[in-house]
Amino acid sequence: MAVKVLAIVLAGGEGKRLMPLTADRAKPGVPFGGIYRMIDFVLSNLANAGYLKIVVLTQYKSHSLDRHISKTWRMSTLLGNYVTPVPAQQRLGPRWFAGSADAIYQSLNLINDERPDYVIVFGADHIYRMDPKQMVNDHIASGAAVTVAGIRQPLSLADQFGVIEVGPDGRKISAFREKPRDAVGLADSPDEVYASMGNYVFTTRALCEAVSADAQNPDSKHDMGGNIIPMLVERGEANVYDFRDNDVPGATDRDRGYWRDVGTLDSFYEAHMDLIATLPIFNLYNHEWPIFTNYGSWPPAKFVHGYDDRQGRAIDSMISPGVVVSGALVERSVISPNVRVNSWAHVDGAVLMEGVSVGRRAVIRNAIIDKNVTIPEGAQIGVDLDRDRKLYTVSDNGIVVIGKNQRVEL
Repeated sequence: MAVKVLAIVLAGGEGKRLMPLTADRAKPGVPFGGIYRMIDFVLSNLANAGYLKIVVLTQYKSHSLDRHISKTWRMSTLLGNYVTPVPAQQRLGPRWFAGSADAIYQSLNLINDERPDYVIVFGADHIYRMDPKQMVNDHIASGAAVTVAGIRQPLSLADQFGVIEVGPDGRKISAFREKPRDAVGLADSPDEVYASMGNYVFTTRALCEAVSADAQNPDSKHDMGGNIIPMLVERGEANVYDFRDNDVPGATDRDRGYWRDVGTLDSFYEAHMDLIATLPIFNLYNHEWPIFTNYGSWPPAKFVHGYDDRQGRAIDSMISPGVVVSGALVERSVISPNVRVNSWAHVDGAVLMEGVSVGRRAVIRNAIIDKNVTIPEGAQIGVDLDRDRKLYTVSDNGIVVIGKNQRVEL
């Protein structure tokens, strides 16, 4: 008999470090890669693996995210499948989720209704491909209460991650430490550590008991990584799953094992740049493991004018449906649907979201422009960072970020 699995996607984070992109939407609802939303990546991984009973726990500024899920992620009700957003239900009184573990505790009715054998708990805001079924099978074979996905990272970067330390067998987790400065390398690779990916597989009973016990602890932060996993580690019931062992159909040698936490403006920008190389670091063109989404009924992209210095061109770029490049040059950029780039404009190293309009002779360099922003004729973005810092958000690495519907000054 097939095991019953329920997937819970944690999508309630505010995403403060992504402001202004999260000023009007939850972090998992931020557009990514032209036509997608961040949450499409985890939902696609689950759907491709055949896990089609999915609950998305939401909280902050969730309307855009809820609308995207409702329009895009429709499953066959005839077969009992669903992807459903669930806001804070306030079953324990008039309060928000106090943390990711509390979100699950307040949603135990969903688990009790479905009565699964195992529960997948994944985050909603990472960019990666993974076959969750391989991790579930590994968890079942191990007999552990929880299995935590770990990705190998350089030992020198250990203080940037939640680090998983393992025992002599290389599987059982001996410690789960947040950003340690004295981390020890892996036995089979002394220069590497396991960083937690924020993806977990639980045996249902263990999860329910753990979040229930945590709810009674007034000193807990009610966090999955900070409280629930250490609790099960202390009991000797937690194993690690090496992401390196996950074999996704259609993966190339270049993008195998790719995973990015796009929690900052710079990492968000860099993840976009990973998409556009001739041999991309992260390959969106893997048709054996597609990333699903819905981007409306836009017409094909169009490039017009082709004489002298007025040529509609795009080089090393991804161009979405509905885009018109009219006598302009686009380089090293990701362009979302319904964007128009007008004559003699130059867009270089930019992420333009839906509905952006770039005026004639405008210059945009190393920038993220959110939805429905109009760049006036002759405007310059990313050319004079001192000026830009007075008007817009500029990241630590000098990426200029203009928020949704923000007015651009000449």
